[in-house]
Amino acid sequence: MAETTEELSTMLGDLSRASERVGLKMNMDKTKVMVNIHVAPTPIKIGDSTLEVVDDYVYLGLTVQLGRSNFEKEINRRIRLGWAAFRKLHGIFSSNLPQCLKTKVYDQCVLPVMTYGSETWSLTMGLIRRLKVTQRAMERAMLGVSLRDHIRNEEIRKRTKVTDIARRIAKLKWQWAGHIARRTDGRWGRKVLEWRPRTGRRSVGRPPTRWTDDLARVAGIRWMRDAQDRSLWRRLGEAYVQQWTSFG
Repeated sequence: MAETTEELSTMLGDLSRASERVGLKMNMDKTKVMVNIHVAPTPIKIGDSTLEVVDDYVYLGLTVQLGRSNFEKEINRRIRLGWAAFRKLHGIFSSNLPQCLKTKVYDQCVLPVMTYGSETWSLTMGLIRRLKVTQRAMERAMLGVSLRDHIRNEEIRKRTKVTDIARRIAKLKWQWAGHIARRTDGRWGRKVLEWRPRTGRRSVGRPPTRWTDDLARVAGIRWMRDAQDRSLWRRLGEAYVQQWTSFG
């Protein structure tokens, strides 16, 4: 990370030379450059290779993107990966196995794929609704019914008994937020939460949803202090989960 492309070019050049001294080589196909609105995108060369400037990049299994709508592409990607995992297990879901076994396979093999990394998402009603719609479609596929059968969502859930995706995401994020707030080892997780970015004019339009917005709606702006009390945090967590599972 650097403040100018010149500084970044110098850092990458140093990394490349240091790698070669110990017999390693940078993979230029996997090395990309992303810039924000404060830096003009300019080509960066390392040796004979010119690094590609991209708008988003998959890093450690998550789509990293600068700017607004930071999790839109990641949600789309999670839905695609969820369907891919579901189709691989189509033979199980379309078989005559008891529904309890299908539910167990779904909760252990498909749901984790769709919710991977959700602890880091800035949650909105729109994103959660899209995930819930996808889950309902998977439940109908498991039961062999369609929208034309006009079966209510509540009835479908009674039959499948799968874990509600909104509940899982909310619990994961709430637990992770409490874990980060209680850390005292000086890691970057808490430092990033306490960091205040550069001052200046806000961009035009509605401000983007921040990671802490939905936490603060339930626990208040001093939620990091409340997270120190584990029993209080667990009680507040019930209300937090409820706000994401009570709609749609």
